[in-house]
Amino acid sequence: MAKLRVAGIVPESVVDGPGIRYTVFTQGCRHNCEGCQNPQTHDFAGGYETDTDELFDEMMRDPLLKGVTFSGGDPFEQPAPLADLAAKVHGAGRDVIAYTGYTFEQLLERAQREPAVMALLQQTDVLIDGPFVKDQLDLELKFRGSSNQRVIDVPQSLAKGEVVTFEFE
Repeated sequence: MAKLRVAGIVPESVVDGPGIRYTVFTQGCRHNCEGCQNPQTHDFAGGYETDTDELFDEMMRDPLLKGVTFSGGDPFEQPAPLADLAAKVHGAGRDVIAYTGYTFEQLLERAQREPAVMALLQQTDVLIDGPFVKDQLDLELKFRGSSNQRVIDVPQSLAKGEVVTFEFE
């Protein structure tokens, strides 16, 4: 059981990754990107606290879910409880997508000082990284807002020691 501060939950989303997804909007973000679609998630004291076991139990009641998406705020501001939740999601045969305003390289650097960051990366299948850049807004992109953001295959990137990107079909 781990506590997590969230801004909200969307139990069946089709806009936060492929398939039907359980989306957790975490609370707290340092990036303050101009044009952010979720500015209410920036305040670290906002939202409400919930239990990751309760979230997992709720997810498992829905047989249609392909996986979970961690959005925000920035999920990497609360990596420990999300790594725990993601491990349970993987144990149930579902996948994990995470959005972050940090780059993959910044997260790897932080992971050297903060083991929970690496734990969450290791439990993430797909990472959409980088801040939202209003001047690079591209409505043609699937599941991301600006063209600087990358869709990263995290297991392949960690295994190869280099960023492996792909496009959603």
